[in-house]
Amino acid sequence: MKGTKALVTMLERKGVDTIFGYPGGSVIPIYDEIYDANLRHTLVRREQCAAHMADGYARAKNVPGICLATSGPGTTNLVTGIATAYADSVPMIALTGQVAAGSLGQGAFQEVDAYSLLMPITKHNFRVLDVNRLPHAIKEAWEICQTGRPGPVHVALPVDQMNAQIDPALL
Repeated sequence: MKGTKALVTMLERKGVDTIFGYPGGSVIPIYDEIYDANLRHTLVRREQCAAHMADGYARAKNVPGICLATSGPGTTNLVTGIATAYADSVPMIALTGQVAAGSLGQGAFQEVDAYSLLMPITKHNFRVLDVNRLPHAIKEAWEICQTGRPGPVHVALPVDQMNAQIDPALL
């Protein structure tokens, strides 16, 4: 199973029914999987709206809000909404696309060090450099965002790892 399918399957198993986001190059494979899933995707006009909508959804439904953005400027546009969720203790999972794991730190097109950028405004960050670590990252993100003082958790998803194969038994 591809990492994209594993991601969507894990979110569905957690009871996620809505994702707020805006497509872009590094997350198109995830969007392809969302299309066939039992998830409602709310397309926003820009990524900042996705973070604010996930924040509002979490407040209204008392469940973690999920937002999705592509790498680079897509990720940087999430910052204000994530910071709001952090300041107000709102459970949120920010999923961001990333350049291929082997290209990190090489100045690739639309590469931003999202891990470091979001560290001050999240409870925890994950960078999935091996698709086999994806189940751990999603499980932990789900728990961390709701445990203790709630708040946002970031999961960076390199495009090559999302397209890689993962053993379904790991889910």
